[in-house]
Amino acid sequence: MEFKQRTLMQIADMICGNFKDEASYFEYRSSSYLTEFFSDCDTDYRHNGTTRNYWVAETLKEILREPQPGPNVPPETFGRVIRMLMDQSNAKKESADRPNALAMLNSALAREGFEAFYAEDKLCYLRHVATNTIAAPGPNPHRPFSAGELKRRDQLVAYLETVSEDALIEDVLLPLFRQLGFHRVTAAGHRDKQLEYGKDVWMKFTLPTQHVLYFGVQVKKGKLDAAGVSKGATANVAEILNQVTMMLGHEIFDPEIGKRALVDHAFIVAGGEITKAARNWLGNKLDAMKRSQILFMDREDLLNLYVVTNLPLPTVAMPAVTMDDDDLPF
Repeated sequence: MEFKQRTLMQIADMICGNFKDEASYFEYRSSSYLTEFFSDCDTDYRHNGTTRNYWVAETLKEILREPQPGPNVPPETFGRVIRMLMDQSNAKKESADRPNALAMLNSALAREGFEAFYAEDKLCYLRHVATNTIAAPGPNPHRPFSAGELKRRDQLVAYLETVSEDALIEDVLLPLFRQLGFHRVTAAGHRDKQLEYGKDVWMKFTLPTQHVLYFGVQVKKGKLDAAGVSKGATANVAEILNQVTMMLGHEIFDPEIGKRALVDHAFIVAGGEITKAARNWLGNKLDAMKRSQILFMDREDLLNLYVVTNLPLPTVAMPAVTMDDDDLPF
């Protein structure tokens, strides 16, 4: 996405706070505070000592070259910059809804066909005027990660090395799928095998057309490969073939509508790697119809999605402390 240089310079001046006292509705930021500003936007841009507003304008130009989540939608990073710039806690010489600052920002954005507005959550969003498309934040697992995000990713890797299958479902997958927009996310009897029917989790997703798709999830803790025998934490893909077939062929009961429905798609989720051989083997064993219903999600997918959705890291349960009778206070 390309913005005109005049627009970039106007927004850069707002980020820098380059205004006289009578129009200083934006916080003044020196070199170190510009670096802090872009760090808070989950980027690694650091001011290099050059003229502040020209450096910010070039940085914004780089950000706008990032992949767009959709047509007429600026990159997610640009949306974060706008939300940080228009944070209501930074209001100066006006009320918290910042009418004067918002008017100045919209005067610049109008040239590009966008409008900024505050939503009910008191955050500032961008709307494409011609199409009324709102640039809401969404997960983009393929974008570059900041240093802080890479640290969180490493912490989650350490957690996945020791987590049990039940904890992987409860502490990682259920919050992740809910954050991604799935609803009625239910652990389908993982502890009660009589009610599982090949599914560890079932959930549904409503399309913009209001049609509903149902998903089943089969979860394995470790690596999934096509070796002849399972070893250690590595699972053989042949072990889940029957589970996937059962999942796709068994109806689930949706209490919200009082009806039974077949699973439209099956997620195979692994806390480790799903090898290419495992994917190919399973695909060859299923007919074309069922093969098109299978979706894979391995450790890399889990890590990237968990980080970009900004979910809090799961905590490892502390071991229970046992006390001898002599230690009791009574």
